[in-house]
Amino acid sequence: MRAQSILIVEDEPLIAMMIEDFLDVLGKSVAGSADTVEGAVAIIADGGVDAAILDVNLRGGEKSFPIAEVLAQKGIPFVFATGGSHDTVAEQFRDRPTLPKPFTMDGVSKALDALGTASAA
Repeated sequence: MRAQSILIVEDEPLIAMMIEDFLDVLGKSVAGSADTVEGAVAIIADGGVDAAILDVNLRGGEKSFPIAEVLAQKGIPFVFATGGSHDTVAEQFRDRPTLPKPFTMDGVSKALDALGTASAA
């Protein structure tokens, strides 16, 4: 069985690298890393994404909700990463798990485990 392949959408390079390290330790692979909606959608279009961690707020005021819509349409589970409250998540995605910042290995592990039980919309 191949490792679960996770897309990381995060606009802070050091945080993205930290998540990559956590995924490696957890036995997951990285499907790709993007810091914009356009970049993430391109990775999803290439295929091979089993799940995703989406930072809610990206550079320049961009939000990750368009990425979430593409993932939901494809039935790919995802978790929102946010330093704010769950209220920062768009209403149609409030049933999705959130990963609070600052990240911990345990937090990332639990968020990804939650995706196994979360059904795709």
